Amino acid sequence: MALNLSAVFHVLAFGWYAFVVQSLAAKDGEELPPGIFVYGGPWKYLTFLNLLLQMTFFGLAAASDLQDGKKSQSSLDRCKDLLFAVFGFPVGMFVVVLFWSIFAYDRELVYPATIDAFFPPWMNHAMHTFVFPILLAEVLLQPHFYPKTKQAVAALSLVGVSYLSWIIWVYLSAGVWVYPLLKYFSGVGLVGFFVFNMIVVTVLFLVGEKLNKKLWGKQMEQMTAKLR
Repeated sequence: MALNLSAVFHVLAFGWYAFVVQSLAAKDGEELPPGIFVYGGPWKYLTFLNLLLQMTFFGLAAASDLQDGKKSQSSLDRCKDLLFAVFGFPVGMFVVVLFWSIFAYDRELVYPATIDAFFPPWMNHAMHTFVFPILLAEVLLQPHFYPKTKQAVAALSLVGVSYLSWIIWVYLSAGVWVYPLLKYFSGVGLVGFFVFNMIVVTVLFLVGEKLNKKLWGKQMEQMTAKLR
């Protein structure tokens, strides 16, 4: 079976993210600046969790491409589409937008200069920049089924609360905030910052949905009609 462009892209993207994740995981245990991998290692960082998310999505997408023509493909397609629509696109874009916005204001709040000696520039861009063009390419190459907005927002909120609980647990257990920025917030401020972030993620979900509809609306209607 000849691989089409999207299949080649999915395989390459999966390989890229697998390489980046392995490179970051290999840093755990090295002599890093104080607090970076204390308690939870890289697993406490949204950036690392996002890389795992992207790797999982592109792995499923590649598997779906390889099963082209099989009856089981529709369920696998639905699974990877939901993963992309609800989490892959909005969370990936959120990491890029939030990181570079804070970095431009004051990098010490999110990515202290001391880290540069341990993480080369390519790794920083792999985590916080290249995610954007890869996600944009996915949007341009292939349509995706989107769930109802209420369901997507509920799922995003559940994951968001879980992550917030995790970073608070890390702080209570190790006395170190995952991100330096958080130490400047009061309890109320932390809640407000979380709510603001959830609004941004929701807007990014809606942006992804609108782009998908604008680019693939007619094709999606035809595909939906065939599945009925």
